Amino acid sequence: MEFGVNKFLDYVSSSPTAFHAVREIEKVLSDAGYTALSEAEGWQLKPGDRKYVTRNGSALIAFRVPEKVASFRVAAAHTDSPTLKLKERAEDANEHYVRLNVEKYGGLILSTWLDRPLSVAGRVVVKEEGRLSTKLVDLGRDAVLIPNVPIHFNRQVNDGYKFNPQVDMLPLYADGAGKGRLNAEIAEAAGVRPEDIYGSDLFLYSRVPGSVWGAANEYFSAGRIDDLECAWTALAGFLNAEGETDAMPVFSAFDNEEVGSTSKQGADSTFLYDVLARAGEALGLSAGEIRAAMASGFMASADNAHALHPNHPELYDAQNRVYMNGGVVIKHSANQKYTTDGVSSALFTEVCRRADVPCQHFANRSDILGGGTLGNISNSHVSMNTVDIGLAQLAMHSSYETAGTKDLAYMAEALKAFYALRIRMTGDGSFTIG
Repeated sequence: MEFGVNKFLDYVSSSPTAFHAVREIEKVLSDAGYTALSEAEGWQLKPGDRKYVTRNGSALIAFRVPEKVASFRVAAAHTDSPTLKLKERAEDANEHYVRLNVEKYGGLILSTWLDRPLSVAGRVVVKEEGRLSTKLVDLGRDAVLIPNVPIHFNRQVNDGYKFNPQVDMLPLYADGAGKGRLNAEIAEAAGVRPEDIYGSDLFLYSRVPGSVWGAANEYFSAGRIDDLECAWTALAGFLNAEGETDAMPVFSAFDNEEVGSTSKQGADSTFLYDVLARAGEALGLSAGEIRAAMASGFMASADNAHALHPNHPELYDAQNRVYMNGGVVIKHSANQKYTTDGVSSALFTEVCRRADVPCQHFANRSDILGGGTLGNISNSHVSMNTVDIGLAQLAMHSSYETAGTKDLAYMAEALKAFYALRIRMTGDGSFTIG
């Protein structure tokens, strides 16, 4: 699987929502010979099988079946990004304007969503031939915009203005004559009649295209780099890994990390445990053998990290700063915002050394509380040694983020080695790597 910057930007462009991100992953997996399993049906597996499972259409777990399953090797990322979600009754119309009623999804930087072309994408639930089914939709055009108030009426805008999401962040969709047009346009995108739509999950996304830039094209910018960059490179590492081990390679892409992971498709669900346990059962493993394989497993929780900001170095810990194009970042936090400990850090550092990939170490300033990620949350359901990793980026949670072009290959190669190496647990906190 190719993982260069242009391929990644194509993936981002095709993935305006978590639903679309999973659909694109499914396409890649299908081309690589993977077939889908259903959680609602029984599973039959044998060595050599390549399978994947989706949940809610926005989370996915893929795995390969080795000859023997002594442990699980898991890389996990997430498919969602901070954005604005349309409320169920979205149109707010008067005789002059049609606005869309939205609410925040995750910790987005609100100001970055103003004065730029936006569109609407997501899924709708439709009634067809007596049954309910879901369809992905994307208006695929510059459809809405959130205008700033002129500085003449908002003299404080450059002095730390506090945006009100119910007042300042409602996008303009049409003039007064366009009332009711949104439902019709969504239905047209889904290929159904407006009256056939029974529900929806619709989001705004930025239409600003991705770009590669810098003196030597060393940087790139796009929407949703957090965390599609890790999802894409983890998928590449998973598919490109060579060699047979006694660990089942597993690729996980969860949803809802940006809002706490507490959903049936998030890291704080049973999704990963269910898939690993059912795969073990389908291969004839006993309950004890499945638990032993989990305990012997290793997880790389992949979610991006904060590169040193060139204009604000004072916000970062002096000894634990990371940089774009500096390689894979191992993330540390005493309060378990990141689940890395000494054992998992040492093990993944050795993985990077063997893959000839540079690695860096990040920790927040002790007086600044950083964000968390999915590693420790997932560990509460599937307990295994886990390292939190990522790639350094700027402007995290902006509608337009920035990262380093070299780092895509670094992460893909590190995770390829992570899957291919023989990592054996020889005791609590003790491993051999072959």
